[in-house]
Amino acid sequence: MLTMKDIIRDGHPTLRQKAEALTFPLTDEERQTLLDMQTFLRNSQDPEMAEKYKLRSGVGIAAPQINVSKRMFAVYLPDDGNGNTYDLAIVNPKIVSHSVQDAYLPMGEGCLSVDEDVPGLVHRHHRVTIKGFDIDGNEINLRLKGYAAIVFQHELDHLNGVMFYDHIDKQNPLTPKDGAIEV
Repeated sequence: MLTMKDIIRDGHPTLRQKAEALTFPLTDEERQTLLDMQTFLRNSQDPEMAEKYKLRSGVGIAAPQINVSKRMFAVYLPDDGNGNTYDLAIVNPKIVSHSVQDAYLPMGEGCLSVDEDVPGLVHRHHRVTIKGFDIDGNEINLRLKGYAAIVFQHELDHLNGVMFYDHIDKQNPLTPKDGAIEV
């Protein structure tokens, strides 16, 4: 079972590497890693499990965050605010289209790999279409908006060695971009 001790922290070189694509069929180890990441997210949102194992709550985790530089992540989002639930692991994801309009979370973003609060707005695409594969190699196509789109983009950034705070405007960290939607 994954716990907070398995998650590498800001400053670790793996977090700044571009993760490598996977080939199918996945190895037993790769499959287990994906399942472990999904279990971690479910446990982190379960108050009893989170307290028992001292887990910080998370809605997404990317393989590089557990020092596995491969293009896969898991998301557990019981309610994205639009009535949708996402509980999945995705392999080799990529954004195939996105809106011009940006969105942001008014309280900023956090990350399981970043222990301190980093104030600032993280502007991301309000809508994205993501393609990737499930654990068995079946194609996944997702059209996401709002909070779900932000979560998926945050995790996808991890696969490219990008941290959420890289998106914060250093001059005006708390100023929304013109036309950006608060989510």
